[in-house]
Amino acid sequence: MRILVTGGAGFLGSHLCDRFLKDGHQVVCLDNFITGSKDNIAHLRTTSGFEFVECDISTHYEPQGPIDYVLHFASPASPLDYLKYPIPTLKVGSLGTWNALGIAKAKKARFFLASTSEVYGDPQEHPQKETYWGHVNPVGPRGVYDEAKRFAEAMTMAYHRYHGVDTRIIRIFNTYGPRMRLKDGRAIPAFVSQALRDEPLTVFGKGQQTRSFCYVDDLVEGICRLMQADYHQPVNIGNPHEWTILQLAETILKLIPESKSEIVYKDLPQDDPKQRKPDISQAQKLLKWNPTVDAQDGLQKTIPYFRERIHLLDTSPEE
Repeated sequence: MRILVTGGAGFLGSHLCDRFLKDGHQVVCLDNFITGSKDNIAHLRTTSGFEFVECDISTHYEPQGPIDYVLHFASPASPLDYLKYPIPTLKVGSLGTWNALGIAKAKKARFFLASTSEVYGDPQEHPQKETYWGHVNPVGPRGVYDEAKRFAEAMTMAYHRYHGVDTRIIRIFNTYGPRMRLKDGRAIPAFVSQALRDEPLTVFGKGQQTRSFCYVDDLVEGICRLMQADYHQPVNIGNPHEWTILQLAETILKLIPESKSEIVYKDLPQDDPKQRKPDISQAQKLLKWNPTVDAQDGLQKTIPYFRERIHLLDTSPEE
């Protein structure tokens, strides 16, 4: 297969490129490096079957040759990023999705949308099933990401129903692992990098808000299974084990025993979800998928990557 991955130099996109190439497919990787990194795909540049195109999918791209799959993973994905780039976030969720769907339609390719648990907003249902419509503030600061993804889902279903495009939608819950940026702004890279630098670990509110963390290898496996499934409605993929943010911070400090960091508390950001936990019964039934890496093991796989990045790139503006 020849697979087009938008956002292919990002955290998740680059791991997908690795997996597809390992499975013997050809990969066309698109990225404009707003939040992606050349380092994430440097090891692939000379790999047979890998092609990189620097472009913004929100504007225009017309691939040459056949395309069998289009995976739309381009988007800022952390609060720091989409608050810094609100307009590009909205554009890649709307115009970028439209352009990517247009490629899938023209090439008669299967389309795969990377959506997010953020479509549920600050949920009033717990855990969150795919049938839950969400509780989102459209004009709040997080609305640029939440509504971009909700619009992307609506656009995807419209192309499926009206144009007959073969589509898949995954709602990704918090994922972590190597290749996350040090200053990503999300809890795990923030806490790990702070602990390794002996800086205070910043916990918002009282740290009682919950998240569910999925290791990247488990997520990639779920994506690959959903690509092959005959199902067009959204599917949650995430690890349902629920952590408070305070528990996460304390665990990371235990896993980095040399750290001199302490936990400090700051005001809770506006519209920060109080609870986030996926109901994965659909993925279990449809894909026979379950996460296999628990958070302790996943963190132990992730911390050495951050340790190396801090050693090599502590002063890099990219980080």
